[in-house]
Amino acid sequence: QVQLVESGGGLVQAGGSLSLSCAASGSTFSNYNMGWFRQAPGKERDFVAGITRSGVVSDYSDSVKGRFTISRDDAKNTVYLHMNSLKPGDTAVYYCAATTYYAARGASFYDYWGQGTQVSVSS
Repeated sequence: QVQLVESGGGLVQAGGSLSLSCAASGSTFSNYNMGWFRQAPGKERDFVAGITRSGVVSDYSDSVKGRFTISRDDAKNTVYLHMNSLKPGDTAVYYCAATTYYAARGASFYDYWGQGTQVSVSS
């Protein structure tokens, strides 16, 4: 099993930047493809970004492409989400998740989840 703990959320003004971290423990981190999801109040949990085990391939939702960057550091068992040019529409609870499926966008493909971290973007 993998335990995931997100950090780095907070309140930022529109146009600002924020970086999230997700620290993994319990199992071999490099065995897992990792993803970031977000969920706004009253909405479904949506895919934001994903990165493969190798770290070579990354994938982004259209809404964040060009603004967000996902990366991983296997030596630190950590995956990151760097967010630039933030918009009020990016306000949500952000979750990291782990999966053995390659390039998965659906939340149902992910086996392990963190508790989430709140990101709020003011206009």
